[in-house]
Amino acid sequence: MLTFRKATEHDLPRIMEICDGARRFMRSAGNLTQWVNGYPSEQVILRDIEAGNSYVGINDSGVIEVTFAFILGDDPTYKEISGGAWLNDKPYGTIHRMASAGLRNGMLDRVTRFCLTLTDNIRLDTHLDNKPMLRAASRLGYRRCGVIICQDGTPREAFHLINKEI
Repeated sequence: MLTFRKATEHDLPRIMEICDGARRFMRSAGNLTQWVNGYPSEQVILRDIEAGNSYVGINDSGVIEVTFAFILGDDPTYKEISGGAWLNDKPYGTIHRMASAGLRNGMLDRVTRFCLTLTDNIRLDTHLDNKPMLRAASRLGYRRCGVIICQDGTPREAFHLINKEI
């Protein structure tokens, strides 16, 4: 069982530890292009925390197992999508910067179920090299909608899930 709550600055060391571990996992799984050059930095996570968009999932022992940003509202990088279209134009939330401590499987499922308590439409994106996230999103019913281009000019596979479909 995980309990989700908004992250605080006090959580920052554990969040960064989880992000570092996720970066190492990505490299070992052949994902050499995602989360490079120290991304996400402490400054990025602090901005998420200050904006009220950073969340953590805590186990029964009080240990943070997962961290992510969940941002309600329009994501500027999602305005244009190529090779497809979003499932609808209704208000949505976006999962960004999700990282697990690797203590258990199924974290995207748990994060998604939590986020669906906040909105009926969830979008997310990931690198083509992030095979575990691509598999998890597909398994959970997220539909691939096309490709978006991030602010740094790199492409991401874009997904959308509507609450009624899970």
